[in-house]
This record gives sequence, structure tokens and C-alpha cells, in this order.
Amino acid sequence: MNYSIGQFSKLIDLSAPTLRYYEKENLLIVHRDKSGRRFYTTDDIAWILFIKKLKDTGMSIKDITKYALLRYQGDSSIAQRLEILEKQKLKANVEKEKWETNLGNLEEKIAIYKSKLQST
Repeated sequence: MNYSIGQFSKLIDLSAPTLRYYEKENLLIVHRDKSGRRFYTTDDIAWILFIKKLKDTGMSIKDITKYALLRYQGDSSIAQRLEILEKQKLKANVEKEKWETNLGNLEEKIAIYKSKLQST
């Protein structure tokens, strides 16, 4: 199925300007009809959802762009894409450890305050 930019935008919950930005940054190669209007396919849905997941991991647009360009090259780029994902996983694990430490600090302070409240 094909979608106009407005339909696709609503479907994936991204604004039309964001989609145009993704196209400009080569994150997404957009199809065009005979009149030159953009259209998106069901395959584009999965790709955009994956881009959103990469962004959620904290991956930079620069790295997502590298990944996207490799993706469009096909299976010959699997090793390079794997390397990008593995590097991002390491970065995400570092951030996870920081958050776990920060949450532990909060839990300690909360426990101190609760203890003080109970003893009064």
C-alpha cells in the first residue's frame, strides 16, 4: 500500500517536516509518483519505526545516517551495520549504568527521609 506524506505522518506519528528532514539527511529514500509527489510504502513503516528505536537508544543522526546509507546498499553492508549497532549498544550500556547509579542514589536518599519521618 502507498501513503501520502500526510497519511504516513499520522500513521507513524512523525510530522511531515520531520519526514522531509529524514529525506534530506538520507535516512529515508522516498518514492515519487509520476507527478513528483512523495509516497511511502508499508516497507517504509518498519524502517521508520527502527529509526525511532535507534534514536531512543541515543544514537546520533550522523550514525543513523551512516547506518541508513549502508542499509540501502543491501546485504553486502551487514558487517558494517553490525559494527554500528554494537558500538551503540556499548554506549547504551554505559548510559544504563549511569542511570542505575543515579537511581540507587535516589533510593538511598528516599530511604533516609522515610526513616527520619517514621522516627519522628
